[in-house]
Amino acid sequence: MQLHDLAPAPNSTKARKRKGRGHGSGLGKTAGRGYNGQKSRAGGGKSNGFEGGQTPLARRLPKLPGFKNINRVEYVPVNVERLSGVYENGDTVDHDSLVEKGIIKRADALVKVLGSGELTKSLTVKVDKVSGSAATKIQAAGGKVEAPC
Repeated sequence: MQLHDLAPAPNSTKARKRKGRGHGSGLGKTAGRGYNGQKSRAGGGKSNGFEGGQTPLARRLPKLPGFKNINRVEYVPVNVERLSGVYENGDTVDHDSLVEKGIIKRADALVKVLGSGELTKSLTVKVDKVSGSAATKIQAAGGKVEAPC
């Protein structure tokens, strides 16, 4: 067997339709597109999702579910239990010290101290917000809650 002997299996290939090549081909003149109309024109036809001029479903539905408050303020939560394990008596808890101790990542992040856990050390807390339960635990341990809370 030589390279020139290779051929596809009988009836496995089919000649392509040569449209618009005269009457005798069976696909001359309108080339299988029928007569006038949108689909007979070059570049004609409807796009995916076209609904006959009606507003398509994709445009009738809202872009995102729910409601997003553009005035929302995100705080990084820090529990008093975490502060108790990292700080010593009399220390000041502020953004710089929280970054230094590795509790938060950035000094410009807004921080809220929450009241989960126990606090045994007296600390001076100077963060953006302190919850009511955290403030009572800090004061009960002999600490202070100062501005900018």
